[in-house]
Order: sequence, then structure tokens, then C-alpha cells
Amino acid sequence: MAVRTEAFGKMKDGREITRFFISNGKGMEAGVINYGAILVDLLVPDKNGQTADVVLGYDTLEPYFENGSCFGATIGPNANRIANASFVLEGKKYELARNDGENNLHSDAELGYHKRIWDAQIEGNGVKFTLEDADGSMGFPGNKRVSVTYTVTEENELQIHYHGESDRNTILNMTNHSYFNLAGHDAGRIEGHRLLLHAANYTPVLPGAIPTGEIASVKGTPFDFTTEKEIGRDINEDCEQLKLCKGFDHNFVIDGDYGTLREAARVTEETSGRVMTVLTDLPGVQFYAGNCISRTTGKNGAVYAERSGLALETQYYPDTANEPGFPSAVFGPDRAYDTVTIYRFA
Repeated sequence: MAVRTEAFGKMKDGREITRFFISNGKGMEAGVINYGAILVDLLVPDKNGQTADVVLGYDTLEPYFENGSCFGATIGPNANRIANASFVLEGKKYELARNDGENNLHSDAELGYHKRIWDAQIEGNGVKFTLEDADGSMGFPGNKRVSVTYTVTEENELQIHYHGESDRNTILNMTNHSYFNLAGHDAGRIEGHRLLLHAANYTPVLPGAIPTGEIASVKGTPFDFTTEKEIGRDINEDCEQLKLCKGFDHNFVIDGDYGTLREAARVTEETSGRVMTVLTDLPGVQFYAGNCISRTTGKNGAVYAERSGLALETQYYPDTANEPGFPSAVFGPDRAYDTVTIYRFA
């Protein structure tokens, strides 16, 4: 299937932004824009063959200039949190924006990759977005060249391929921050979705959602999704970890060897019959139940609020830059960053 394009508005300086529609022959279609390499739309058939858009987002460009919940955004160079907005690499301390209390969240609220204009090139049944980021940008070392490629397959998969190179060792840990509601982006709350996580362990957090450094078993806790259960079943349990994040907003340690593509999660919405399987070669996935989505008007006038969508952000663990016991997200001249995540629908 050919990739088609349309105008999606203009930046304040007049630069035009383009939406690329990537579709297959089975009714699945993704809409992505070169501002923030954002996934704006994802139309997926239900059990009766009727399509609906299953990601939260906006109809026009302007709301993405703010986009406090990062709907659909490509986050980089580092997703999630870094404690005390700093890290030491090769003996040198690097200071980042303190934009989440005393910590750093998603690199930079205004300069991060989700607020940049990317170069775009159609490749087969996909679009490759490319960005160059200078040494010292947002506090991170290295002249970096990164790319994210979205592809839609005939197997009803949205494949996201990330690649990055740097002339100095640096932190590269990108993710996609889409919020999914498999009943439709405008269908309300997601506590009734059923979730399976192939994760026997997770990383508990301190106040501020910074990991303690511990790898803890989920057994006997509300964090046990090793057997499929409704998201809402345990979300309001009297549990300190849940209270710290107003629900689930934690990194889960994916079973198996990272570096190999494997199933990380499966989400089922019974009314529509849609099932989403998440596959990745990364070590972790941040399951966020949308606890703090600010009330906003989204696509087609839909009102989004807390728990209107769920995020499954594949990643290296939060604060890995400061935790030598976590898998390393240091990449540079001798180690390119290259990873794949797949969202498969049935």
C-alpha cells in the first residue's frame, strides 16, 4: 500500500508540518507527523471488521505544541526519569533540566525530541524520521543522529524501529508515548481492559517515581500481571507503591534475554474484541495507567481525563544513567543504539 500525505498545519514560524498515512490491505492505518515524530492516529479493525482510532491525540497541530501528556510522542534522547536531573559519565557530571520536581523527566519539556521538526522520508510501507542533535543539547554529550521508522505490515503490526549514533558516549533511551484505548480513543476509562505482562519483576520507586535500584518480585503484589487481569482490579489497593504514583506508573522487567525480540505484554478489550500484543527487544516496559492525564479535548471533540488511555512504553529502566546495576543505555562510537518495538493487533 502506498503512503499518502496531507498538510497538518504550520509552525509559528510558518514551516509546514505533514501527516503521513501508512495503511495495509486489512483496514489498519497509522497517521504520523514530522513534528515530534508523533503517532496521531491508529485505526484498527474490531471483531466485526469495524475500524476505530485507538490512540489518544489531537485533530490539529496547535495542541501538540503543549501536549502535556505527550500523546503519541517520540521521547528522546532519554525517556522517563533521571534522579536529581544529573548523571556522571566517564567521570564527568552532566546537568539536565529540573522539570519534574528535582528530577528530569523525558529530557526536556520544550527542547526534547517530541518538540522538534524531523526530516521525513517514505521507505516502503513506512516513514523514516531523522533528527540531528548537537553535543551539549539539553545537557547530554555527543553529536547525535537518530531516527525512528514507523511501518505498518499486512499482519496488522505497527513496527517502530529506533536507531541512534553518537560521536561520544551518551545516554540514548527513546520510546513512544502513545496512550491506547482499544475500545476507541473516545470510549472513556480503561480499567476494564485486561492486561498480561511477561514480567516476574518490577522496579519499585521512591517519592518522585525514581527507582530504588531494587529488582523486586511482583508475586503477591498488585503488580502481578503474569496472569491476565483487569487493570482496575487492584489499582486502588492500599499499597504504598500505588499511592506514590496514583496507580500504576512503574517499570516492569521483561522476562527473557533483552536484545532478543519477545512478547512483553498483551492487552484485551472484550467489547470490541481487539487484542494488542507488544513485542520488543528492550529490557523494560513502563506501564502507565494514565492516572494523571489532564482533562483536555482531543480528536473529534472527545474529552480525555484520568485513565482514558494506557501507555506501554518500552525502554531501558528509569534512572539507568545512575544505576550501575541496571542495563546500560550508554551508546557512542563503539555501540550504536538500535531497537525495535512492535504493536500487533488482532
